[in-house]
Amino acid sequence: MTHTTLPPLPTLIPDTAPFSPEQRTWLNGFLAGLLSLESGVNPLTAAESAALIPAVGAAESRGPLNDGDDGQAPWHDPAMPLSERMQLAESRPLRRRMMAAMGQQDCGQCGYNCEDYANAIFVKSEERLNLCVPGGKETARMLKTLYAEFGAIPAAAKPANVQAGSAQVSAPAIAKAPAPVPALVPSHAEPAATAVPAPSRNHPAEVAFLSRTRLNKAGSSKETWHIELDLAGSGISYSVGDSFGIVPSNHPALVDAVIAAIGAQPDFPIADRSLREVLSDGSSLGVAPDMLFELISYITGGERRQKAKELARGADPDADAATLDVLAALQKFPGIRPDPEAFIESLDPLQPRLYSIACSPKVDPRRVALTVDAVRYTLGDRRRLGVASTFLAERIAPGAKLKGYIQKAQSFAPPSNPSAPIIMIGPGTGIAPFRAFLHERMAAKAPGRNWLFFGHQRRDCDFFYEDELTGMNTTGFLTRLSLAWSRDGARKIYVQDRMREAGRDLWSWIAEGAHIYVCGAIAMGKDVERALLDIIAEHGARALEHAGAFLAELKKTGRYQTDVY
Repeated sequence: MTHTTLPPLPTLIPDTAPFSPEQRTWLNGFLAGLLSLESGVNPLTAAESAALIPAVGAAESRGPLNDGDDGQAPWHDPAMPLSERMQLAESRPLRRRMMAAMGQQDCGQCGYNCEDYANAIFVKSEERLNLCVPGGKETARMLKTLYAEFGAIPAAAKPANVQAGSAQVSAPAIAKAPAPVPALVPSHAEPAATAVPAPSRNHPAEVAFLSRTRLNKAGSSKETWHIELDLAGSGISYSVGDSFGIVPSNHPALVDAVIAAIGAQPDFPIADRSLREVLSDGSSLGVAPDMLFELISYITGGERRQKAKELARGADPDADAATLDVLAALQKFPGIRPDPEAFIESLDPLQPRLYSIACSPKVDPRRVALTVDAVRYTLGDRRRLGVASTFLAERIAPGAKLKGYIQKAQSFAPPSNPSAPIIMIGPGTGIAPFRAFLHERMAAKAPGRNWLFFGHQRRDCDFFYEDELTGMNTTGFLTRLSLAWSRDGARKIYVQDRMREAGRDLWSWIAEGAHIYVCGAIAMGKDVERALLDIIAEHGARALEHAGAFLAELKKTGRYQTDVY
């Protein structure tokens, strides 16, 4: 058989056009094919096509994506307060200020990283401003303020179909994702076969729940579970360092309480579903969004209306705003009866929850393990439950199906060189990816040294994966295991304390090329970074500012990677 080498597609879409590389490739092919249908018509040159496609942000306030910004993001620090991030971005183009408003975790729960979410909003391919889970209300409010620079998002209009006694008022407009533009296909073209999309956030796959095992022993004040899922037949594959996205559902008792609070029927039709179904798996019942308070202000009066308006603006008239989830907000304004459709539109979407994968596909590619803290706490007279964590900890039965997908790691993976030493710092559930790292390197027989810092409250009941870790340490595969327990003595010991105690050896490993990884809470990550700076300064004989430059270089070269939340 003779194979013909096809010429490359002509470049019809300039690099400055407002499209992703994948969109440019598709459009180049589409336009080239469309133009080739006309005999004798030569494809446009890049310069000619550039003249046909307006630059992104023709409006003065927007500016194109190649707007001269230096690409640096000094605000990209999840521990930095929003006010400080916005100050750092103050003189930057609008799209960069939008990035600074994000949660800075690059967690992917919104379907983007922080920069891509900002750019998508900027070019108006994404209209939803409430997708950033880590940023929450703070991010949504700032994005709304920034978006107003377009002159396209005024304050929400009054709602339609909202019942206020016998009066009818209009519903607030909730930004929705734009409908996809249909592809243009010549009438004589053969219909393309429908491709089955790969599992993703927008197309999660069904996986089977296998088991849950309590990691805490008796006496612990925590509730942490080792969760195992069966990927067989799901089409899902993963790499060490990735996260698994769980598509949860709200607790049935909470859904029923919300329906009762608005005085609606559970089977009230919402599009082709019932109110109960939409509240179960489509709407967030967590922190009450500003739009809900706007809706309440339209259907109540007097002092209650004023209070709802203040809450919608971010004020805190009764010093309880931080405690108001959707049910608590409804209970704060008892007796309101919003139209169910308007009520659903006022809520944020229920977002997937991401968990670091705690195993390696080299051991078993058909299984995924997660390390999950079950969130339960009492506030007032109500027991509050984490949506996905308690779904996994108690509500789903072994053998049942759930929906999930892989969130690829931005830059959190073992070094490509198996001989490189690694230092892993992961207290609590931050141990999850490092269990995966160790399984991966053990399966690959990687000769590099491994040093793990792990900590929690009490050794007797909070030493996760104790048998595994001590066994690896005994055999020498886990070269060093440094443990920190914050409730076992008069003095609280944390992982950063153990790092300082071993500072000379840590510096020796770093000087010999070790890669450093940190996983866990944002505050812990900052404490660890401060400890590293002190260690580099003291044992590396550097001034503190030079230690900062050294650490920055480790980050730039990928030798210092963090996954904080």
